[in-house]
Amino acid sequence: MTLRAVIVDDEAPARDKLKRYLAMFEDITVAGEAANGRDAVTLITKQQPDVVFLDINMPDMDGFSVLQALGDPLPAEIVFVTAHDDRALQAFDVHAFDYLLKPVSPERFDRLLRRLRERLIPKTDLGLRIDGLLEALPAPIHYLEHVLVQAGDSAQLIRVDRISRIESSRNYLDVYADGCSYRLRGTLENMLARLNPLRFARINRSALVRLEAIREVHPWPEGEYRLLLDDGVRVTWTRRYLDNLPAGWLTKP
Repeated sequence: MTLRAVIVDDEAPARDKLKRYLAMFEDITVAGEAANGRDAVTLITKQQPDVVFLDINMPDMDGFSVLQALGDPLPAEIVFVTAHDDRALQAFDVHAFDYLLKPVSPERFDRLLRRLRERLIPKTDLGLRIDGLLEALPAPIHYLEHVLVQAGDSAQLIRVDRISRIESSRNYLDVYADGCSYRLRGTLENMLARLNPLRFARINRSALVRLEAIREVHPWPEGEYRLLLDDGVRVTWTRRYLDNLPAGWLTKP
C-alpha cells in the first residue's frame, strides 16, 4: 500500500524540505502541495490524502481554520509542522496525529513515519508472513502488577495502578503512591522495562509517571510540557523524552 501525502506551507523552502524527507520513503507519494489555507482546503477535498503535513501560521487561513473548513470527520491524518510551540494543546484537541517543531530533524521525521505506517497500513498489506513470525516470537512480557517497597521495618506490596510517579535517587527509587513515598533499590531503566509502556512513560532524566495519574498538561518553554499529577505535584516532561509518549495518547478524549 502506498500512502498519499499533501503538504501545506506558505514557505516554499519548508515544502521542499518535507518533499525531500518524503522522497526517502518508497511507500509514500506527494499527492499535492498548497501555499495557503484556501488552496489547501480545495486540494485536500479533491485528493483525499492519507496524511496532511500542515503549517499553522499562514497569511489567509491558519491551520486550524483549514481543519474547520474541512469539517468533521477530517479526511486525513493531520501532522502539524510549525515553528511555534504554543499551539500543541490545541493541536491535540483536534486529534492531530503529531506536532512537529521546525526545524524537523531526519531522525524525528523517521520516527513519525514509522508510527504513521503502523496506523494507516492494514495488516494484510504488511504481508501475511508476519502472522507466522509472530507465532515464533518469545512469550510476551508479564508486566508488574505490584511493587515491593520498604515501609519502615517491613516491606509492603503496592499495586502499580496506585503509583503516581517514580523518581530516581542515586541507586534507589522513590515510589509515590496515595500521597505517600516509599523507597526501593533499583534504577529507572530496569523499573520501566518491567512496567506496561501503555501505562507508564519516562518524562525526564530522573522520573517516570503513570499516564492515568496526569490531570493537566500545559505547554512549557523549549517545546516541553508541565504536568499536574493526581497528587498535586507538578513535573516537567522534557523535550528529549517526548517520544516516549504512546502513539495517539494525547488525542484520546
